Amino acid sequence: MRHKVAGRGFGRNANQRKALLRCLVTSLIEHLKIETTVAKAKEAKRLAERIITFGKRGDLHSRRLALSHIPNNNIITKLFNEIAPKITRNSGYLRIVKTRLRAGDSADMAILEFADYDVLIGEKKEEKKGEKKKKTKEEKKEG
Repeated sequence: MRHKVAGRGFGRNANQRKALLRCLVTSLIEHLKIETTVAKAKEAKRLAERIITFGKRGDLHSRRLALSHIPNNNIITKLFNEIAPKITRNSGYLRIVKTRLRAGDSADMAILEFADYDVLIGEKKEEKKGEKKKKTKEEKKEG
């Protein structure tokens, strides 16, 4: 019986499990969307939502708490400076969308992404388009 046993073990010891979840959350913050198994997505969502809440709070203590979970300064900086200010929700920052069965072992796969993914990715595309338009105008002036 599994009374009072929370979380999933993934057949790993504690250090391996912690490293797996850190890598999943790091990739999620870096790419804003990842594809993984449903069980891993559900566990990563628990950790990621806590860290995103730290990012929304934005003070020094929250930054240090986030760094204790994800010890990657570049990722935490991106979260605190770019992602968290654009999120307007109070909770439920992420969503899990079940996609397919993996070909090798028929594992249920899912996409873990930000609920405001279109807003977060849309502004990046607009910035890139603006840079391209500026380059073409400058090239016309030179040529």
